[in-house]
Amino acid sequence: MRESWLFGALFVLTLAALLAPALPPAAWHVAHFVDNRSWLGIPNAGDVLSNLAFVAMGVWGSERLRARNDAPVGASWFFVGLILTGLGSGFYHLDPYAPERLVADRLGMAVAFAGFLGIAASERISTRAGEAVLVLTMIAGLLAAWVARENLAPWVVVQFGGMALAMGLALTRPRRGAIGVRLGGVLLFYVLAKLFELGDAAVFEATGHVISGHTLKHLAAALAAWPVIRVLNPTGSVPCPR
Repeated sequence: MRESWLFGALFVLTLAALLAPALPPAAWHVAHFVDNRSWLGIPNAGDVLSNLAFVAMGVWGSERLRARNDAPVGASWFFVGLILTGLGSGFYHLDPYAPERLVADRLGMAVAFAGFLGIAASERISTRAGEAVLVLTMIAGLLAAWVARENLAPWVVVQFGGMALAMGLALTRPRRGAIGVRLGGVLLFYVLAKLFELGDAAVFEATGHVISGHTLKHLAAALAAWPVIRVLNPTGSVPCPR
């Protein structure tokens, strides 16, 4: 029954991505970020260097996976996607006035997002569901990231529709044999990152120009990997979430 509901939701999201009115790529592309200070010759240093947090969490998580043979489906792709996101986003923020660089950023995000949804489905539904969701969302996310150069609508559906799906899975009871990834914790950091993104200038002013909201967005989004890394403790003795 859970698998039926899950694939029904994926079918609805697919139709939405295919039938939604086209959005021009400039609709959400804001080239101006408030903190454009350079450091050691690196332009936009805060927004560029904060992407190292994604790389660090991706490497840490990948190392943790070596000690576990019961990791949920998608975990390895989730951590690879974080590394790619850090590299792609850093590349974009070196020159945010070149919107074509967003493709590199979004491709990494698509891989990490597919990995997370694979984890969520395997933790809450079944291993088979996790594998299917991983493959389907990986293909959909990569295609949407590429198409976003001309039509942003599929990327919007993948990003926000996928998060709605993840929220639904987070409210579902863990299946027997799940290792206990706290999906709600991942989503909490994601929401926090979005709030920092929206408050880029406000945070910059509130901190006396010490740090911008967008820089904090990168740090908060990278910390979304912590609930997954936490349960990959080498001892394997982590209680299931309540």
